[in-house]
Amino acid sequence: MLKEWRHRRAVQRVKPGDGRPLKRFRWWQMLTRALFHLRLMNDDGRQTVYAVDVKHQNQSEGYVKAHLYLDGRHHAESKVPAVFPVQGGTVEVRASSFGLKRCHYVAAEGAEHQLVPDPDSAEGRRARLDREHPALSRCMGFLSSIVLVIGLVLLILQLAEQVTRAPEGVAQYVGTLTSPIDLPAWGNVVVGLATAAASTERALRLRYNWLLDGGAG
Repeated sequence: MLKEWRHRRAVQRVKPGDGRPLKRFRWWQMLTRALFHLRLMNDDGRQTVYAVDVKHQNQSEGYVKAHLYLDGRHHAESKVPAVFPVQGGTVEVRASSFGLKRCHYVAAEGAEHQLVPDPDSAEGRRARLDREHPALSRCMGFLSSIVLVIGLVLLILQLAEQVTRAPEGVAQYVGTLTSPIDLPAWGNVVVGLATAAASTERALRLRYNWLLDGGAG
């Protein structure tokens, strides 16, 4: 019920586009822009090309906006999370603090698949690495998960220590917890940078876990 309500709200947020042409992806936009493509066949055999263009500059203002292009022309736009009606279904776009966590085509019958990232984008380069060097790609993904698990454990220990040190609260019931790991200030900075890099790597593959990546954000 809640999911259907959110879906309807997202569809209602969609605004018509202005018809401007889609600009090609530039290498210096890799940290600020994501671009994905979707090709669908019409009943008459003609191909329709959609593109989802997301710029992350507005994230500091509390929102991210996604733009839908149809055959190279601006067709619609919406704040994220966005649900764009397209031929035979919808395109769903969701963002995290480190990039996108979803950019999928969902057919009317329920089948879904991820859109194809532009080859010049950071997501496209990460996808090419996965195709050309699968072993290295799996190793990077595994390391990213390990870094986030370590960061989550450290965060839980630090929070538990702070909570139980309060003069009134849970300390009188469970006692005071002292974290076995006491990092200096620079250590916390390093852990923070490592977890941010790990979540960014996962975002390039549109991988997201509310506990791991959410905790990092």
